Amino acid sequence: MTVADNTIDLGDQASFTGLRALGRGPLIQYTWIYEHPVDLDGLRRLHRNLGSGGLLGRRIERSPLPFGRHRWVRSTGPLDLDIATETRPVAELNDWINERAYIPVDPEYGPPWHLGVQPLEGGGAAVSLVASHTVGDGLAVTEAVTEAVNGEPRDLGYPAPGTRSRRQALREDLRQTVRSVPSWFKAVVGAVKIARDQKGDLAASAKSVKAPVSSGITTPVTPPFVTAHIEIEEWHQRAKALGGTSNVMFAALAAQVGQVVGRLGDDGRAMLSFPVNIRTEGDTRGNALSTITVMADPEKVSTDLSELRGDIKRELAGVDEWTRMMLTPLPLTPLVPKFAVRRLEKMVLKVGKPIGCSNLGLFPAAFNRPDGTDADNFHARLVEPGLTPVDLERLNGHLFLVLCQTPTSIIVTVTAWEPGESNTKAALADSTRKALDELGLTGTVD
Repeated sequence: MTVADNTIDLGDQASFTGLRALGRGPLIQYTWIYEHPVDLDGLRRLHRNLGSGGLLGRRIERSPLPFGRHRWVRSTGPLDLDIATETRPVAELNDWINERAYIPVDPEYGPPWHLGVQPLEGGGAAVSLVASHTVGDGLAVTEAVTEAVNGEPRDLGYPAPGTRSRRQALREDLRQTVRSVPSWFKAVVGAVKIARDQKGDLAASAKSVKAPVSSGITTPVTPPFVTAHIEIEEWHQRAKALGGTSNVMFAALAAQVGQVVGRLGDDGRAMLSFPVNIRTEGDTRGNALSTITVMADPEKVSTDLSELRGDIKRELAGVDEWTRMMLTPLPLTPLVPKFAVRRLEKMVLKVGKPIGCSNLGLFPAAFNRPDGTDADNFHARLVEPGLTPVDLERLNGHLFLVLCQTPTSIIVTVTAWEPGESNTKAALADSTRKALDELGLTGTVD
């Protein structure tokens, strides 16, 4: 048995603090689609294994100290697999996927994830897994699913909830906090340096964005999403012809979609934000990610990817230094009050029109076998239930692309919302097709 320290990583504590301060947070959703009935016994086995160990078999237990470090404890997840009793037409699949995303998950009170099955007319079925991003990022969830399918969920040695008495927890957490005090001073110095170094960039980005007129609508909405499927040989051949790689082609597609939907800066460039995996062997962090930002010219990438390729390569080369710098203030996380987190979000959301680009790459073969057999299709997306039009206007809109790769296909999920636009699934599908066409790609958009 591999025993892990159950004190949560400071980055995960920051994610949890943001979730509680804002009252909402991002979720990871994977959907598998079968053209034949699924093996329910196989899915129940997956359900049990997900809750019996690994990176999804846990939830957060708060420190009794308001400035203490929280800890991971065991969590078995929901009581059972959620199986729909009636079939639905394939045309309503996206509606069902959205409905699953709105079934609550919670990294503290649980369940931190849930698994559902929807039989489809014609004999097929869909399987949806939704997990709190605080508990695990895309690769953490992938790892948990793969282990569960293989029947090998890791036992991380986490204690059961409530194992520590309040007195014991207070004593241990106070001792831990005292040991952390020296790191606070270094964190303050690091935070000041970051604020100083980034001041010019933040001010320039803020000036380049025209504040949208608020709709005043505070009822939650679901930004539409579509899924594009491109033959993998065509994708790689086109990337090579334009002087790029698969990852650069994905960036170019994001820039092209941004251009079509009007999500560019005043200079006509797209602000591409890439999560970068920094997960190591045996890593138990929920979120082991850094980020790079690249500015892309949609006019150039349709004919030549070499400049964009060089920009991405340069940013990736500096990601270790950037990560170290951004991690410096994290020891202050337990001291940050909720009102400060809400204020920080308002400041950050005024900066630019970022386009999220998450390339999850090629998945392990077992991942595509949730019931023990290969699914005919799957895709992933990032979703944040509870967002309102007012929130999305403060965000200056939203555009996020997720790429998954199979041995035969590239699958890109596009989620978008722009203030003042129709924001329909049909319009987004049309925009995605136009972007693919600009890059000389064919494919189907669902």
